[in-house]
Formats: sequence, C-alpha cells, structure tokens
Amino acid sequence: MIRKYKRYLPLFLMMLPGLIYLVINNYIPMYGITLAFRSIDMKKGVFGGDWVGFENFEFLFKTKDAFIITRNTILYNLVFIVLNMVFGVFVAILMSELSNKLLTKVYQTALMLPHLISMVLVTYLVYAFLSTENGLLNKTILPALGLEPVNWYMTPEAWPFILPIVNLWKSIGFSAIVYLSSVVGIDRAYYEAAELDGAGKWKQIRYITLPLLKPIIIMMVLMQVGRIFYSDFGLFYQVPMNSGILANTTNVIDTYVYRGLLQLGDIGMSSAAGAYQSLVGFVLILGANMLVRKISPDDALF
Repeated sequence: MIRKYKRYLPLFLMMLPGLIYLVINNYIPMYGITLAFRSIDMKKGVFGGDWVGFENFEFLFKTKDAFIITRNTILYNLVFIVLNMVFGVFVAILMSELSNKLLTKVYQTALMLPHLISMVLVTYLVYAFLSTENGLLNKTILPALGLEPVNWYMTPEAWPFILPIVNLWKSIGFSAIVYLSSVVGIDRAYYEAAELDGAGKWKQIRYITLPLLKPIIIMMVLMQVGRIFYSDFGLFYQVPMNSGILANTTNVIDTYVYRGLLQLGDIGMSSAAGAYQSLVGFVLILGANMLVRKISPDDALF
C-alpha cells in the first residue's frame, strides 16, 4: 500500500499548494456565513455576537426598496447575459474569418483591453462622454445632430441603456476570446464539405458553427446565471457617480447593502445579503442545469 502511494508522492506535493490555497481562500471563510444570523457586537469578538435567527434578512425584504433593487439586479443581469452571448459569438465568428494573423492579434488585444481596465478609469471615460459641460456627446455629437445637450446624470430613463452599453464594451472582449477559442478548434473539414455542397457562409455558421458552439454557450450562460443576484459594484455605483436621482434605475442589491452598511454599520445585515445572494445563485444554477439536462442531456454541466 505504501509503495502504491509513493509513486504518486510527487503529484501530491505538486497539488498541495493549490489545496492549501483552496482551503484558506474558499473553505475556511465559509464559517463567516454564521455572521448573517448573529447580532454583531465587537466587544464580544467578531463571532461572539448573540444569535438572532433571520432578523438580519428582514432588512432586505421589509424595506420599501426591496422590490426595486431585486428587479434591477435581475433585469440588468438578464440583459447583460443576452448581450454578452449574442455579441460575443458574433465577434468571435467575425474574428475567426480573419486570415491576417497580425490583424487578429491586434483586434484581440483591442477587445481585451477594456476588460483589463479598472472600473475607476472606466468611470472617468464614461464621464468624458456624458459630462454636461465638456462631454463628447453634449459638446460634439448632439450639436452636430441638431439636438440639445442632456444632463445625463440627472436623467434616470437613460441609464437602463447606458449601463448595458458600458458593460458590453468592458466585457465583450473576454466573451469573444472564449468563444473564439472554440470556433478555431472546429475541424475545417466540416466547412470544406459544406462548401462542396454549395453552402454559403451563413449556412455554415447556422448549421456548423452555432451547433458546435452550443456546449460552450450553455456553460457560459449557466455560469452567469449563477451570479444573476450579484452585480458589478463599480458599474452600478461608480459609473453613475453615486447620483441619488438615479437610484431607482441604478440601485441593485450590492449597492443598496453598501449604502446601508455605510449608514448603519450593520455587518450582520451585509453578511445576510451575501448569504441570500449565494443561496439564490446556487438554486438558479441547479434549476438551469436541470432544464438543460431535460432539453439536451449531453450539454448539461452535471
């Protein structure tokens, strides 16, 4: 028995740093979920507070803003999922048709650059476009179209369009690269056979590319569905410049909890919100995977 495991000792040693990191970073912090059910009292220590059951969860469900923040979180994320999938696949297919390797690298770099930019920088780039006094839209584009300047940071109805555009610009590079790696892995023999049969580009995409991309599309969508109750804090808090008048259209669970934590300093409430988001995300992944398994068992994650 000892000899049997001795041969795998180098593999175990190589695996050890990853396991240690996984335990420290992912499993030990799971005990912090107990904070969601405690009344935090720093005099008694972080984990020394009294048990209060589900009282911390009442903050999310009894407030008048509960419906608004839940609605915004779900609808924005649904829009993000659809846009990232559609445009990610579209851009990946376009890039796969490029024959110039240098241009391909240039376009890939240009697409990935926004994904790597800090949200703070994105905030100021958006402000450079939307600023009332010196913004590109108000000073150049709108006057050229004969339109009056708009105070975008005081116009709530514009932000359900602005935020998806900013999110798409920032995240499409990552989605496109993932889909592109799958597209270039498709055997070219399929396309050559289709060309011999007289199939044009559209039919090749429809009957070869998209069906073979289906597993990776489903995987990407399922991963995003699991985080549908989470939001990019910087996108919803920093990009709108924390404008109070935009709260009804930009306030989501994460920003609402952050503002509540700043005002109330309630760590238990914040932990309850995190536990709520994790639980719902887990249920959604299971539900979505069960649906995929019924429709197409081969494409389910588990």
